Amino acid sequence: MSENLNDPGHGDSVASWTAVTIIMIGTAAGTLAFWFDNAPLVWASAAFTLLGIPVGILLKRQGYGVGGEKSKNKH
Repeated sequence: MSENLNDPGHGDSVASWTAVTIIMIGTAAGTLAFWFDNAPLVWASAAFTLLGIPVGILLKRQGYGVGGEKSKNKH
């Protein structure tokens, strides 16, 4: 299999893993809340899910993104 030298790393960093984990937890909690017909918890889960985006951006700006100075992966 050939190696792609233009591979951007596909988000293999602390910033992306943290953002995706927050989004997945929020989505799972929102799904359960929807299933149990708990509207306030559905909206709280939606807000928590959206929180994953700025957390990922903030961590990337702090150097934890792909190629960042604090990242172990220097793609």
